[in-house]
Amino acid sequence: RITPYGHGEYLLSAIDITQQKQLEDMRRDFIANASHELRTPITVISGYLEALIDQADKKMIPPLEKIQSQTERMTQILEDLIVLARLESKELPIYPDIVDLAELLQEIHHDAKVLDDGRHEIILSADQASIEGSRSELQMAITNLVTNAIRYTPDGGTIRIFCHSLRDTIQVGVEDDGIGIPPEHISRLTERFYRVDSGRSREAGGTGLGLAIVKHVLDRHNAALHIESHPDEGSVFRCDFR
Repeated sequence: RITPYGHGEYLLSAIDITQQKQLEDMRRDFIANASHELRTPITVISGYLEALIDQADKKMIPPLEKIQSQTERMTQILEDLIVLARLESKELPIYPDIVDLAELLQEIHHDAKVLDDGRHEIILSADQASIEGSRSELQMAITNLVTNAIRYTPDGGTIRIFCHSLRDTIQVGVEDDGIGIPPEHISRLTERFYRVDSGRSREAGGTGLGLAIVKHVLDRHNAALHIESHPDEGSVFRCDFR
């Protein structure tokens, strides 16, 4: 870091972050390896549960289905952890995709309506715009935002997926009229496993990692995530690409 100091003089300061970098690499490698190792036994458990449910009497089916539900949730957490580890360790390709955002949002909109099964009104409003980057990563990030809107918007609500092409910025995001988020929680939403209400999040089926994945994808694309939300009024999650 270079700081002006005195008349025509500068102060140069440097910090050795080797140990910090090594610890970060160790943490990332541990999470990736542990997630891969845990995925196999959980897959085996899930397979046996399906067999037990098929052969169980009526009294045993409800507890077995609860176990199966938690096993599926654990599998999703492991998958999200593996995705995060990959995003942290892998560089963007030298020759990135040219991503047609209107086309991408049209695909996400179609998938969202299938997932939603008519519980909400899902509207698409997209200007023609393109950016350079990873199409698969951008699709994953925006899909996470849409899925969250579906989870936390009461039935009958409205969800809008949008893309605005401005002079020096392309804004892509999701707006809903759902339950909203208290202001004291907004700054921490992209932390791993951070939950506004742990009981509500588990009931909705979230892993607590979706917004962390969104943030990592946007960081890799030199983009920023902006969140506006008010309890009982709804939320806007907007990605700004420059």
